[in-house]
Amino acid sequence: MTDSMSGRVALVTGASRGIGRAIAERLAAAGAEVAVHYHRDKAGAEETLARIGGRGFVIGAELGVHGDADEVHEQLSVGLAGRRLDVLVNNAAAQPAGPIGTDTEAAFDRLMAVNVRAPYFLIQRLLPVLADDGRIVSISSVATRMANPVQTSFAMTKGALETMTRTLAQELGARGVTVNAVAPGATRTEANGAFFETPGLTELIVGQTALGRLGSGEDVAEAVAFLASPAARWITGQVVDASGGLHLGVG
Repeated sequence: MTDSMSGRVALVTGASRGIGRAIAERLAAAGAEVAVHYHRDKAGAEETLARIGGRGFVIGAELGVHGDADEVHEQLSVGLAGRRLDVLVNNAAAQPAGPIGTDTEAAFDRLMAVNVRAPYFLIQRLLPVLADDGRIVSISSVATRMANPVQTSFAMTKGALETMTRTLAQELGARGVTVNAVAPGATRTEANGAFFETPGLTELIVGQTALGRLGSGEDVAEAVAFLASPAARWITGQVVDASGGLHLGVG
């Protein structure tokens, strides 16, 4: 796919580390210029930019708060310098807040604000600068097809994201814009490696994964890069499972 996205500009939210960084690197490797968004980790975002050879620019903005879409739009417009945005990847997300018994209204509201409201209104704000053959790819989760009590509210947000994906695909199809989602499973990155050091956890997950290993940020990024590429022009309104076959059946 080298150079298949040459001349295109992509915005990846939450790209200072983890899956977001892997996506930014993969899109840049395909020839895209990448707007690397971050909230707190400016150094991480600048490292991502350096790792893609400086082919892009950094955007710093908190998501899930009033005015977040305007802030992103303002900084993006400077970087675009009159060009169109070709690809929007909604990757930034708040993490699961625990089972319903210990969840709080504040944590629930934060999840909804970052995982649902932010991408919805970011899309709304950026539609005027999105190219007519543009791509919107949102990162969902296999949590939407699993019954995991410690991720109830998190799974609800990702379910909303998948519904948004289908409905916006229908609405934006007249412009040639495709709207899809990618649903990772257990994905180990440099940002969450300590979590998978929990004794027995990795073995448990691997034993329930058809392809027999944990996922990597690069695995997810490949799926995103395909959906963002010209080759995926006839695919829209879909959720692509990028979990290696987690919980497909009894092992």
